[in-house]
Amino acid sequence: MTHATLVPPLTPAKELAQALRSQGYAVASAESVAEISKVALANLQNLTPFWEGLPRDPYLKDGGRYRFRRHASYEITGDQLNLVPHRAHWQSVNYNALHGGIERWFEPVQAGLLNNPAWQSLLVGLAQLLSSVKLVTTWFVEAHQFRIDTADGIGRPTPEGAHRDGVDFVAVFLLDRVGIKGGETRIFDTSGSAGLRFTLAQPWSVLLLNDERMIHESTPIQPLGDYGYRDTLVLTFRSNGFQDSPNLSQQ
Repeated sequence: MTHATLVPPLTPAKELAQALRSQGYAVASAESVAEISKVALANLQNLTPFWEGLPRDPYLKDGGRYRFRRHASYEITGDQLNLVPHRAHWQSVNYNALHGGIERWFEPVQAGLLNNPAWQSLLVGLAQLLSSVKLVTTWFVEAHQFRIDTADGIGRPTPEGAHRDGVDFVAVFLLDRVGIKGGETRIFDTSGSAGLRFTLAQPWSVLLLNDERMIHESTPIQPLGDYGYRDTLVLTFRSNGFQDSPNLSQQ
């Protein structure tokens, strides 16, 4: 049995900045991601094994066991990429009603990924693209590796529902879909009822969003057989510092 998916409209690499300015979002193919990163696509694809063995997310308030993740934070100025000391991921309840207001200390991204030149080029290339949309001296970037699986029958990529992240831009990369149905991406314009739905299916394709203008969510996934999973990379770019808890702790 086949399961049809809605193919997203793709924007060429040279037109991504204009698309973000004019419509608040863009979807780029893996080939365009490699182009803006200035690396071979094969080098990006070689990063995918780092999504194996991600630690389970211990903070899910719906009682689920379907999400696994790692986290890292950077400051990017021009072509300078600076990894900052490991810190908690924090969002206000204004942006995440389910998990906002708490410091979530996820396991850090593995050194082998952090030190990989293709990973570093991806972050810098995307930051430079976004700086052509919004003139920013330093981007405060959070990187999230995610695996959503179906071990309990269903997995929820966005258990908080349709949301904004409280940043300037969001990049959602699809790395792999294995043995699943669902996982449809839905985006909505905050100023009206206009929306778009599609399924990211090509490994290393990306959805880029102006977070001030667009709301987004992904629908639950279900297994086609006994088990399936969906791997993504989410990068958030903020121009006025990291979001930190008012009661910031150190760990």
